[in-house]
Amino acid sequence: MTENTKPLSGIRVIELGQLLAGPFTGCMLGYFGAEVIKIEPPKGGDPIRGWREVRDNTSLWWRSLARNKKCITLDLNAESGSALAKELIDSADVVIENFRPGVMEKWGLGPNQFEQSNPGLVYTRISGYGQTGPYAKKAGFASVCEGISGFRYVNGFPGDPPVRPNLSIGDTIAGIHAALGICLAIIARDRSEDHQGQVVDVALYESMFNLMEAVVPEYDGAGVIREPSGTTVTGIVPTNTYRCKDGKHVVIGGNGDSIFQRLMEAAGLPDAARDSRFATNAGRVEHEQEIDGLLASWCVGNDSNEILRLLEEHRVPAGPIYNVADMFEDPHFNERGLFEQVSINGKPLKIPAILPRLGSTPGSTEWPGPELGSHNEEVLAGILGLSAEEIQELANQGVT
Repeated sequence: MTENTKPLSGIRVIELGQLLAGPFTGCMLGYFGAEVIKIEPPKGGDPIRGWREVRDNTSLWWRSLARNKKCITLDLNAESGSALAKELIDSADVVIENFRPGVMEKWGLGPNQFEQSNPGLVYTRISGYGQTGPYAKKAGFASVCEGISGFRYVNGFPGDPPVRPNLSIGDTIAGIHAALGICLAIIARDRSEDHQGQVVDVALYESMFNLMEAVVPEYDGAGVIREPSGTTVTGIVPTNTYRCKDGKHVVIGGNGDSIFQRLMEAAGLPDAARDSRFATNAGRVEHEQEIDGLLASWCVGNDSNEILRLLEEHRVPAGPIYNVADMFEDPHFNERGLFEQVSINGKPLKIPAILPRLGSTPGSTEWPGPELGSHNEEVLAGILGLSAEEIQELANQGVT
């Protein structure tokens, strides 16, 4: 690999589907060098093009999510459209689809279709409940899958309805799992003698289930059901969010034994620092309300900046609760390059960098999410070899 070559350079990805899980997978792969060709329906394209804040008739979110992608239009319900999609997939290393199970087969584009024509294909399927099992054909949006995964149950306050974070994290977490699965499958393919691809089956509910830490063994081994705990974490004390005198909130993680002692010294509570009841996490869990009361009283009597200054001096993990405006102003976010600037019709727009950060072969944004069908000619002519007349006829027929 030459210096500064992106790690997925030379990998061709065909992205089908819409909304978030599949497109976020493609976004990650494209950021790290894959050639991502996104297929959209000719009428309207991916719905995210019109979601939330819109500028110049296109969602600002789209400019981030579809970065580095070559966007083409094909009507997969038309025989000629699905035939062209098959040709593209035959030329690819990876396909990503996030339709309900059976939809790709209906178009003649299921994984079995490529076993002979493209045996090295990594066929990635993202759905709510996976490709098998009694729930496979159920509609599975992130909101529903976050609930059945167990995640929503532990997220909230005791006695209140479970809380949804104001993000579709089920989709994004599934996209990260899919990107990981694709990279693992490529490694396995390239190490095998027969260069054989495989199906990567990603379910939204399973991706969230993968975040559930000790919930399963604690239930099976001790009969304990993890319950919601508000702003705390069950069995680890103190780790909580506290309101300060200036109305802002800070997060304090003082749950190590020596850290707890330094926290109490910072708070001007030396007796608590030496209290034998609080010497270990087990004792602190038993006296959680008392400890939280001490810290809440300390925080509410001081401004957040003063609280954070004292805790930094005493080497106690703590930080503010940021909104996006705070992030933009923070020097650490900026020095670490978390905002990348693109140009949309001559106007600047900042979009987030895609992580992880690689020291020698980093990813980057080459262009923002493009207009609908803007790469039709480049892909159809350059990859599939269609003539200008054939491309125009497809447009006339509404296939592209």
